[in-house]
Amino acid sequence: MSEFELNKRHLRKLLIYFFNLKKSAAEAHQLLIEAYNEATLSERTCCEWFQKFKNSDFDVEDKDPSGRPKICEDAEFEEFLEEDSSQTEKELALTLEMTQQAGWHCLKSLGIIHKQRNWLSYELKPRDDERRLCVSEMLLARHKKVFYIESSLVMKSGYIMII
Repeated sequence: MSEFELNKRHLRKLLIYFFNLKKSAAEAHQLLIEAYNEATLSERTCCEWFQKFKNSDFDVEDKDPSGRPKICEDAEFEEFLEEDSSQTEKELALTLEMTQQAGWHCLKSLGIIHKQRNWLSYELKPRDDERRLCVSEMLLARHKKVFYIESSLVMKSGYIMII
């Protein structure tokens, strides 16, 4: 013979039975402890279910929480960061109607970090590569110009220094 396995649905149906017998939530909790030892619902949980039953809600299935955090949509999140990358995590979460923790997970999944009061991607975008190349070329040109000026000053003074 197979062993009986206690589950949430079974316990909740027992709570309906006790509710119909006009037992209180505390009495129902005590009866569950007597029958199944400590591996039962808490007294607080019994009270919550009894309140549902009083409101004529006899559905014993788990329901999704009403305040479930919004799941991140990458395109929407990136678009919002493009508009204003200087917002805090809290401001981003409030604007996108999600919890701050959910916003943080979205940022992490997108590979975005907060540096110098702006949100930046771990990986460079093509425009960032172009900017780096442009700045590098400007710095190299400036270096060559300064080196040329220094070398011409050394030659004018009459002696040659190897730099």
